[in-house]
Amino acid sequence: MTSIAVMQPYFLPYIGYFQLIAAVDKFVVFDDVNFINRGWINRNRLLLNGAAHTFTVPLRGASQNKLICEIELLDQPDWRNKLLRTIHHAYGKAPCYAHVSGLLESVVNYSSTRLDEFLLYSIREVVAYLAMEVEIADTSRIYQNAHLKGQERILDICRQERADIYVNSIGGVDLYDRAAFSQHGLTLHFLRSRSIGYSQGKAGQVAGLSMLDVLMFNEPEAVRRLLAEYDLT
Repeated sequence: MTSIAVMQPYFLPYIGYFQLIAAVDKFVVFDDVNFINRGWINRNRLLLNGAAHTFTVPLRGASQNKLICEIELLDQPDWRNKLLRTIHHAYGKAPCYAHVSGLLESVVNYSSTRLDEFLLYSIREVVAYLAMEVEIADTSRIYQNAHLKGQERILDICRQERADIYVNSIGGVDLYDRAAFSQHGLTLHFLRSRSIGYSQGKAGQVAGLSMLDVLMFNEPEAVRRLLAEYDLT
């Protein structure tokens, strides 16, 4: 049985994104769909002074009329240095900062100015750090089916991969039809995250933050246990 998931790339997204990756055999990076202004593709939140703080990867010429793979990062070092300083200020005293800081420097200073390559690298680095056993398809463009839309495109990717199971985040429950997947010999599951709790130092519990926060406060083995805190419906 082969399971796959398809999702747009995001920068250090919340833990539910990595739960989806952990739930499948192959994860397809959906990078030839339209960019969303003020979405979470190039933005996320970290814990700063006890509260959620939004950080942004600046882009050049970003537009909802462009595909994710057509957009470039702002080619200046200042934002990278500033982001690393902010992360150090936020998490310098976190228990796992010493282990994770090298990973973050590698990710933030990745040399490519292409947004899709930058995001893919960050996802791969987190997956490698956690020793997650999953294959990642670099891009959805390899399937040559951009003329298809929505559910039909997902079904075609599943067909090309000879998948048996397709897993989607719970947010897509109204987008996909179980009967249509069943007609193609596929089982459709939706992943619902359970309540994720871990110590965040003196901050109490601030939910909905970047995976960065999880990594700063938990050793890899503990993170892998958190990744299993979901249900498939």
